[in-house]
Amino acid sequence: MADQKKSRVLKRGYPLPAGVTILKEGINFSVFARHATRATLVIDHLPEGASKAIRHEFALDPQENRTGDMWHILLLTHQQNFRYGYRFGSPSSNGRGLVYDYTKILIDPCCSMLSPRHWGEAPTYGSEPCCMPSGQDFDWQDDRPLKTPLAETLIYELHVRGFTKDASAGVEAPGTYRGIIEKIPYLRDLGVTAVELMPVTEFDENDVIFKNPETGEQLKNFWGYNPVSFFALHSGYAREPGRAIEEFKEMVRALHQAGIEVYLDMVFNHSGEGGYQGTTSSFRGIDNPIYYLLDSDQEYLNFSGCGNTMNCNHPVVRELIRKALRYWVTEMHIDGFRFDLASILGRDRQGNVLANPPMIEAIGEDPVLRDTKMIAEAWDAAGLYQVGSFSTDSRWAEWNGRFRDDVRAFMIGNDDTVTHLATRIAGSSDLYQASGRGPLCSINFITSHDGFTLADLVSYDRKNNLANGETDKDGEKHNLSWNSGFEGVCEEEEIVRLRQRRMKTFVVLLLLSQGVPMLAAGDEFGRSQGGNNNAWCQDNKLSWLDWSLLRKNAGFFRFFKECIALRKKHKIFRRDNFFLPIEQAGKEGESPEIGWQYLAPHQQNWSSDSHGLAFFLRAPDESDTGGDFFVMLNGDRKETLHFEAPAPRQKGCSWYSIIDTAAASPADYMPIAETKRQLAAARYTLPPFACRVLQSAI
Repeated sequence: MADQKKSRVLKRGYPLPAGVTILKEGINFSVFARHATRATLVIDHLPEGASKAIRHEFALDPQENRTGDMWHILLLTHQQNFRYGYRFGSPSSNGRGLVYDYTKILIDPCCSMLSPRHWGEAPTYGSEPCCMPSGQDFDWQDDRPLKTPLAETLIYELHVRGFTKDASAGVEAPGTYRGIIEKIPYLRDLGVTAVELMPVTEFDENDVIFKNPETGEQLKNFWGYNPVSFFALHSGYAREPGRAIEEFKEMVRALHQAGIEVYLDMVFNHSGEGGYQGTTSSFRGIDNPIYYLLDSDQEYLNFSGCGNTMNCNHPVVRELIRKALRYWVTEMHIDGFRFDLASILGRDRQGNVLANPPMIEAIGEDPVLRDTKMIAEAWDAAGLYQVGSFSTDSRWAEWNGRFRDDVRAFMIGNDDTVTHLATRIAGSSDLYQASGRGPLCSINFITSHDGFTLADLVSYDRKNNLANGETDKDGEKHNLSWNSGFEGVCEEEEIVRLRQRRMKTFVVLLLLSQGVPMLAAGDEFGRSQGGNNNAWCQDNKLSWLDWSLLRKNAGFFRFFKECIALRKKHKIFRRDNFFLPIEQAGKEGESPEIGWQYLAPHQQNWSSDSHGLAFFLRAPDESDTGGDFFVMLNGDRKETLHFEAPAPRQKGCSWYSIIDTAAASPADYMPIAETKRQLAAARYTLPPFACRVLQSAI
């Protein structure tokens, strides 16, 4: 009788697709676990009106409910008010790195929704079923991918919670997906075309062991680079956690309606399970040697710096990653991805670097993802640095760490910098041209979530990470920063002016260089983290954007916004190919597309002790928006430099000075219609770290 009753509610099920699938005949469950010899589906069912869930455990028969490595079962029901998880077991690990604990209830790696919880609430991974079906209808209102060309893209990196959590943000739903919606008018006014969200897949913000040594405050995993799932959305960023998926989709839809793309920062290189002493929530308890890289002693290979490394080029893991990316594109309408420590995607099962990694090729060639932006952080925590060599496929753009470092080095007065700076301004041909790629493969940035903010970059020589509880041992020591003559907060006018000048020159270099610019949220109005360059665990005002600075630093914000508008208006700053060599520049007698000089026309100085650089940009012939440009830069800490501009290229034109980073607002940026005409071949005096930009017009 028991078997007959069981047969009325259960069927063998189907091995594919993995995860939970709603079918006409019921609900199918399928999960991969090669080395397990025992598997049980655990379901907590909450009947309507009941106050307590009823638990059901369905032991899967290896003969009946297993096809190859896939365990599966079909429940003959359509009720979706349940939560589920799996138990797995095996008699012995046999030295194979297996970590089975039948008492733990594990997350389905393909589950796209976990038990909703508010930020800071403890999750139930490992102890209770927390996976949920997520087949919810949503009215996308005919939403489509924006497909903004990379040449027109300007990326704004932000943290969902930190962006609007502070009371100064003035939003009704602080720290949430809805809070971002409330800031869309601001993002449009600034001029960005894409937001890049720091991790939004599920992670446990409570997994931090450190405390603030001064206050005793228990710190949080604020950044979220510790995923427990590649699919499930972090519900702690929702105003109503039970509606997290709907709120996220509403955010994406609203951003798209405003012409703003949405990119996700995806962490496939490691998981939040950490080392063997960490919390087993999913992958480790399902099939440890399949999902992770292990050495001959079955210890974790740690190329991520976080205790474990995903076995990304194992076919099973490759398929999981592809499925996750497809889910975010098709179901959540995501436009692009940034891959954290992406060089790990190129390691084999022993951790060796592959010449042609199948994982990277699979992502680049995936037919569903062909219109999706792909951005690699082309290094890992074990010292592998692949900027310029991550892939020869133009589908892949890269965070250009060399742009960041070379610009910073010039802007602290280092020797031997002008040659490197010129290469970065022109699009980093040394990195991308040999493989047939172009300047749009370079994601240019000065700052990001990781490291000093722009304001701190000009205010601190040394990191100040004591609040992280690791006795200031964490965080990057090589910051290429300079405090402008005083460490930290300073009211001295001369130093304040120098810092403002340097910040504005950084902005010009970022926005007028070839490549795709990315800025970190809050830099546009001078936010500071008090010198903390690794604020991953700071869920407080240190990391939350202080929107009052938008008013306090209104002049700097205006300058930043105007420089963005200048870039967007003129194609000369947004090329999709490299400048031609001077000898191939064009018709006889025509000026080259780009020309370099030191202080006087036709004079160059590429010596190691040179700290001045100027360059001429010829407007495209088809351009009808106006003029050539001449940019002058002084990277000397002490010396004032005097530049002479070349004669305007076209007869009847004169130079107009539109940008002077040494001037106070609003004279630092003067639209060409308002600026005074400058005499041709005039001399321009630039104090240390200043920049002048001239535009030609009749």
